[in-house]
Amino acid sequence: MTMEYDAQTNTGANEESLRMVSAAPIGNEPVSDEELRPHALDGFIGQPLLKAQLQLFLDAARKREVPPDHILLAGPPGLGKTTLAMIVANELGVPIRVTSGPAIQHAGDLASILSSLDTGEVLFIDEIHRLPRAAEELLYIAMEDFRVDVMVGKGPGATSIPLTLPRFTAIGATTREGMLPSPLRARFGFTAHLDFYPHGELEKLIERSSAVLGVRLGEGAAYEMAVRSRGTPRIANRLLRRVRDWAIVHDLDEVGPDDVREALELYQIDAEGLDRLDIAVLDAIVRQFNGGPVGLNTLSAMVGEESETVETVCEPYLVREGFLLRTPKGRIATGKAWAHLGLEPQSDVSKLA
Repeated sequence: MTMEYDAQTNTGANEESLRMVSAAPIGNEPVSDEELRPHALDGFIGQPLLKAQLQLFLDAARKREVPPDHILLAGPPGLGKTTLAMIVANELGVPIRVTSGPAIQHAGDLASILSSLDTGEVLFIDEIHRLPRAAEELLYIAMEDFRVDVMVGKGPGATSIPLTLPRFTAIGATTREGMLPSPLRARFGFTAHLDFYPHGELEKLIERSSAVLGVRLGEGAAYEMAVRSRGTPRIANRLLRRVRDWAIVHDLDEVGPDDVREALELYQIDAEGLDRLDIAVLDAIVRQFNGGPVGLNTLSAMVGEESETVETVCEPYLVREGFLLRTPKGRIATGKAWAHLGLEPQSDVSKLA
């Protein structure tokens, strides 16, 4: 399944709508949440080095008057890969065709998409690491030689008819760059790695989004949400929407830091950004296993979740923030985890590893 997105926008109109929305009372939301996405690199908050590299990359393509090389966007979920793909199309002033790896079941699906592209058009493939092998091999040729081989007939009488494609730009997004085969990775002329956001950048992003949604934030409110956003813009915007709901229900003209804390406490999100499942994982390791080590399957059974959920949703953030250690023997809670639960370690945590 694919969809077409018109990247041509009216900058002046966007700025005017932003001014109108920022003056609106809480709860008056004349724009969709899709409008939270910026349309230009200048409006993209965070990733300063990547933005500089991408701006140079696009400026050079415009001066050469040719479509830019193919782009690979890699990084954890929610950091802005799709937004950057939309921005690239908008900066180039061309349409963008959007699809995903799981949506392409056969090589023929990809061939039909490629054959319908216009010159200079952007093809964005989300979760590109999940493309079928046959589609990957077709994409190799299309990205390098701008042609596809269409098979006509079946069996010994089948023939291959080469079909020339217009020059286009493929943008792939992946959360698992290591799963991409080397031949496919080598076809991308520019690879951008997105990193988690510091609190200061998330605070600016929340302030921008609050203006779009018409939520008035008092001093310190944006920062209270930023520190709970796990370094991820998608989570920051999600928390802002829940705080907006709180403000609407309580008839608030302005949201302060105390309101943020009270609202997110209701959703079981604490000051470190840990949610119900994160706390359950730490609590099981600390209270049931005296800090660990404990195996993944045992841990997932204790918290009542699938092992894949614990491993892919909870552990990356807990490990990155120093609450959890992964060892050959199992998962171990650090001193920071004990302190967060208000408990004292009963043994030397460093010896457990």
